[in-house]
Amino acid sequence: MLNNASRQIIIELKGLMKRYQMGHSIVHALQGVDLKVVQGELLAIMGASGSGKSTLLHLLGCLDTPTEGKYLLDQKEVSNLSDNALAEIRANKIGFVFQSFNLIPQLTVFENVAMPFLYQRKEQDKEMLKKMITESLTSVGLAHRINHHPYELSGGEMQRVAIARALATKPLLILADEPTGNLDSENGKSILQLLKGLNSRGVTIIIVTHDPSVAAHCPRLVRMKDGRIIEERYT
Repeated sequence: MLNNASRQIIIELKGLMKRYQMGHSIVHALQGVDLKVVQGELLAIMGASGSGKSTLLHLLGCLDTPTEGKYLLDQKEVSNLSDNALAEIRANKIGFVFQSFNLIPQLTVFENVAMPFLYQRKEQDKEMLKKMITESLTSVGLAHRINHHPYELSGGEMQRVAIARALATKPLLILADEPTGNLDSENGKSILQLLKGLNSRGVTIIIVTHDPSVAAHCPRLVRMKDGRIIEERYT
């Protein structure tokens, strides 16, 4: 794999701040965060509850906008875009993996993985769509489950479907929020190995976690406390 110096910076945060009004008080959730992420990294953002890591995840995922500072995604500033523009970026450039899987129980595995394409609001060739979904499920080892429903799957399999859904549109990066949080240790290890395998093929992945054993699987660690980055290191 190419070293970081020769790869493109896909995320650059400059002085990112986020404040919330809570009753009569102002909460400083982020306080001047600077961060760069290059293409192909596997990065863990770690911190205790209240450290600011979830707020940072929301900003990285274009689910919210900063109070101050700049966020450049794929070399374009997205800090002050409209809700519609942010929704378009989420649909085309970011894949999400959640702790609770967020699968729709009434839909098949195939239909769940197809969901991100609906948000793209583009006409899709049906055969090409089927090919992309099948490839995505194959990459997580679940092509044989394509017509099953989530309630027929184990927790580990459901998270694999969620990862396939995040991968299907070939996004710029994947954001994983506590991806092993609802799994037993064995399934958790399996999901981490899957994410590492995807990263070895060039997929950029950011994992947000409070768990040191999860962060230990990532070559780069960013540790947060009180809305600030207090440590950055490569393992």
